[in-house]
Amino acid sequence: MTEHAHRVGERIGPGSVSVTRTGSRTYEGLNERGSTVLIGPEEVEGHFTPGELLKLALAGCAGMSADRVAARRLGEDFEMTVWAHGTSDAENRYSRVDEELLVDLSALDEAERAKLVAIMVKAIDRGCTVARSVHGCVDLETTIDGTPV
Repeated sequence: MTEHAHRVGERIGPGSVSVTRTGSRTYEGLNERGSTVLIGPEEVEGHFTPGELLKLALAGCAGMSADRVAARRLGEDFEMTVWAHGTSDAENRYSRVDEELLVDLSALDEAERAKLVAIMVKAIDRGCTVARSVHGCVDLETTIDGTPV
């Protein structure tokens, strides 16, 4: 249950999200399923900036897109961390974000590793709605297990 009431709109449905003001330049984000996130400037403890949320969306989408193909080859309990690095430029926009998928592929031989990396890249290219949405606006560079792709 959220502390601050989110006004209900007539168009709420799958995919709907809202933010409601909680203080000066701080907001609580809410999806239609009830999950929340705190949004605010970087100096406010416990809050994500909108730019951080954009990068989280890119990182989460890349990870989710590559997850099944990686699990088929590495096992369901494989570990992966996805980072998204980048800062806004002088025009106050993100022109480049570097995605870094940290996954241990050392158990694979060179050919298996190259094949899995290629399949993961294809899965991200096909399945990551967020990356596809910012394509042409943000230069996305991806590295998997230390290999630029």
